[in-house]
Amino acid sequence: MKKGQEIGLAVVGCGVVGRIRAMLAKDYPGVGWIGVCDKDEKVGRRLAADCGAEFFTTDYRELLSRPEVNATIVATDPNSHVEPTLLAAEHGHRLFIEKPLATDALESERVLNLIRSSKVDAVLGYTQRFRRRFLAVKERIDTGQIGDVTSAVTRALMNRMVPIGTVRHTNSRKHLTPMVISGTHSLDISLWIMAGKRPMSVYARSTDVSLAQYGTKDATFGVFTMDDGAIFSMNINWALPIAWPGSVYGLEIGIVGTKGAIDIEDTHRDLVLVSDHSQGPGWKPEGFDIEVPRHVDFLTSFPPGDTYGDQFWGPMREETISWFRRIYYGQQTPHATAEEGHANLVLCMAMDLSAERKTEIKLPVSAAELME
Repeated sequence: MKKGQEIGLAVVGCGVVGRIRAMLAKDYPGVGWIGVCDKDEKVGRRLAADCGAEFFTTDYRELLSRPEVNATIVATDPNSHVEPTLLAAEHGHRLFIEKPLATDALESERVLNLIRSSKVDAVLGYTQRFRRRFLAVKERIDTGQIGDVTSAVTRALMNRMVPIGTVRHTNSRKHLTPMVISGTHSLDISLWIMAGKRPMSVYARSTDVSLAQYGTKDATFGVFTMDDGAIFSMNINWALPIAWPGSVYGLEIGIVGTKGAIDIEDTHRDLVLVSDHSQGPGWKPEGFDIEVPRHVDFLTSFPPGDTYGDQFWGPMREETISWFRRIYYGQQTPHATAEEGHANLVLCMAMDLSAERKTEIKLPVSAAELME
């Protein structure tokens, strides 16, 4: 795809995220053609009408083989990213893939190898990278304002609506863990901020008291030792009650360097709504209904952003439009690459493996060992 060439966009998956990105594409002047696909025809046709798509199908193969398509967004459920990604790469499309590349480390490796051999530009949806606060922190650390990072601590809390919504369509839940599906965001933003430090080992533990009935874990805690001796501790618990005021994500990050420190409170408790009206889930896929009263809400805790005036505003808007600029104008952007996405998956699975074996895991670890 040449610089300035009109974008012919395929959107595979018309759920919450696919809808947001397709609606943003509708208004981007460099997008000249849109086709959408979803196995649920009702959901897909609704988005096709709303975003003015020229083509709809329930078969991603039919969409990705269209001659108009030169860029593809893969926004299916996490277990279904592999096949459309492989086909789009074979066609030479520019790729935007919702994380992870796959929920199987060997499959992720296969996808990465094809992306490399096809020499296509592929990025993953790590939306936190497009939030102003994290860009500001990244700039300060990159310019040496706290010296060399010696330690970092990351804590993530999530409403259990996310795991319940994630697992509802599949019985293949072994790798739909808090780390692989959601902790990967806090892992990515932390390692991106500490760019250049390579994890050499990880020791982790997990618990599954509340969410075992859904085939997943409640929480995972771990400690990484980096190649220069720095330490990085992170944890995620996505089993908080449905009535928890955070719609989705709350983060706390502390970073200490040789010349300074940065403390980030990203819990969204600075903007609290209390109402007689029950607040629905921030993340609501089609057909996902949980009738639990939530009369308190931490506003802006839905990571992609918020709606105002029938338009979507926030990090996912910045991320999506930045990707259009990346492929239309050739601009440099903060997107996570396919290589970073695969590395993140391996590290998340290494945490899960350490927790399962109750022992430290030396890194790097092969995809084959992770999948044994």
